[in-house]
Parts: sequence; structure tokens; C-alpha cells
Amino acid sequence: MVVTHPQEPRDNLALYRQMGEAFGREREAEELCERFEAAYARATAGAGAPRSVLYLIWRDPWMTVAPDTYIAQTLALFGWKNQPSVLCNPVGDKGQGVRYPEVDLADFAGVDRVLLSSEPFHFKEQHVAEVEELVPGAEVSLIDGEMTSWYGSRAIAGLDYLVEYTR
Repeated sequence: MVVTHPQEPRDNLALYRQMGEAFGREREAEELCERFEAAYARATAGAGAPRSVLYLIWRDPWMTVAPDTYIAQTLALFGWKNQPSVLCNPVGDKGQGVRYPEVDLADFAGVDRVLLSSEPFHFKEQHVAEVEELVPGAEVSLIDGEMTSWYGSRAIAGLDYLVEYTR
């Protein structure tokens, strides 16, 4: 059994190499590493001014991602800091930090942008208006959750998607 748990985009490099070795596909793994490095360079070259964001993954209750998640670390490449970092460190039943905490949107007045993910909850246009009322002044938009959260070979397309999305 192989278990993977990347916490930041560059963890994909070790994952590619691990899979390449496990399946006798070292050359293909190195090609993926090269493609990833090129996408990573494009992503970090285009990072804009820092912005505070709230990335929502669920509604009823509202839930976001902790700062040590792959999603939060990927957004950080683009200068987007997921704001509930102070609120995302409560300890769960097993002594670990809560990775996907419940939040009260009233606590996030002043964030620059709220991102409504397409997964695991599939936010839609109707939710944009709802969140605009709950977080006044924030730009609210839908975002493809697969492109921000799926690692492995999909990470390359995800970085390229975010380069375009953040322009």
C-alpha cells in the first residue's frame, strides 16, 4: 500500500518519484517533475500583491481549510493567504489540528476575496449572492476545487489554471 499526503505543491515532486520507482517508470516520473517545475515557475513568477482570501469548501455549516492544507499552500503561491489561519488551529479529538474547520462568515469582514469551491460542496452562482451579503465588501467568486486541491499529475494543470484565474 502507498499512502500519500502532500501538504504543499512541491511535495508533488517526491510523489512523482515515489510512484515512478514503485512502477518502474522513473523516466516518466522525471518528465512529470520537469513539467511540474515549469508550471511552478509560471505560478511563482506571476504572484501578485498579497490578498486575504477565505476559501470555502462547504455550506451549512460554512467550512474552510486550515493553513497547513495543500489548498492553502497552493493559494499562497499566488499571494493569497487564507484568512482564518488564527481560527483554524483548534485541536480535534485525537490531538491534531482541525483541517477543515467550521467558520462564522461574520468573522471575515474585511477579507479581499471569498472563493467558493466546486468541491466537495458544489457552490453555484446563487451562493455568490448569499456570501456577498454575509461578507460585505469582499469580491466573491466560484473556483474549480479540483484545480486547487487535486495533487499528483493533476497539480500541473492546477497551477496553470490558477495562473489564469489570478490574472
